[in-house]
Amino acid sequence: MLVNSKKILKDAKKNKKAVFQFNINNLEWTRCILEKCDELQVPVILGVSESAIKYMGGYNVVASLCYSLITDLNIGIDVCLHLDHGSSLKNCIEAIDAGFNSVMIDGSKLPFNENVELVKDVVLYAKNNDVSVEAEIGSMGAINQNQLSLGINTNLEDCLKFVAETGIDSVAASVGTVHGIYKGELNIDYKLIKNLADNLTIPLVLHGGSGLENAILKKCVESGITKININSDLQAVWSQSIRKFIKENPNIIDPRKIIGSGFEAIKKEIASKININK
Repeated sequence: MLVNSKKILKDAKKNKKAVFQFNINNLEWTRCILEKCDELQVPVILGVSESAIKYMGGYNVVASLCYSLITDLNIGIDVCLHLDHGSSLKNCIEAIDAGFNSVMIDGSKLPFNENVELVKDVVLYAKNNDVSVEAEIGSMGAINQNQLSLGINTNLEDCLKFVAETGIDSVAASVGTVHGIYKGELNIDYKLIKNLADNLTIPLVLHGGSGLENAILKKCVESGITKININSDLQAVWSQSIRKFIKENPNIIDPRKIIGSGFEAIKKEIASKININK
C-alpha cells in the first residue's frame, strides 16, 4: 500500500537497517522495482525527479501509474511515492496534490535562513495532507563531465538547528558522497554520520549512493544512515543490458523486447543493494 515515509523510516532507524529509494524513469522501471521489492518483502521508496516527471507526462501521470501498478500487480509491501529534489514550493504542492506521499525540498544551495524558510513552507502544506518531508543541508558534490566536484560536509550544530526549526521528517546531509556514479573510494566521513545520527531524532538520508560498494553502504548504515538513494546504478546496469541485447539481436524491433531485456539486470542490482541489511 502507498504510505508516507515516516513509518517505514522510523522502523528502519529503530532496527538499524536501510530503506532504499530507487528512482523511477518509466512504467517498466517502476514495475521492476515494485515486483522485486515485493518478492523480497521489503518496503521501498519510489523516487521521482522533476525531470523524470516531465519526461513521463506530469505529476498526475506518475501518481496514477504507481497507484495502478500497486493494485494490478497485487503489491503487498509498503510503498512511498516521493518527489526527489523538489526545487520549489510550487512543485512540492503539485506533487502532493497529485497524490505523492512524500516530498524532498532541496534548498541546500540557498543561505541557511532562506533554506529554513522554504522548507517550513513546504512542511506546513505537507503536514495538512499527511505527507512526509525530507530536506537537505550542506553542499553535496557531483560528477559533471567526468569531473568530481566535492561538496562541503554538514556541520552538526547547523543540522540540529535546521531540523528543529523546520520540523522535517528526515534530513539529507553532506557526508562525502556525490550525485552520480563515482569510480574510486570517496572520503566518506563515518564519524560525522555517527555524530549526526546519534544526535538526531529523525532518520538520516544518504544521497549519492550509486557507485559505492556494498561494503561501504553497509558501513554507512552501521554508522547511522537510514535511507539510501539509488538512481545511476540502475541506469548503468539497464543500459549495459540493452546495448548487449541490441548488439546480439540487431533485427528485433519490438520495443517491449528491447526495453524488457534490461529487467533482470535491474532486479539483480536491487537485490544486491537490499542484501546489505543481512
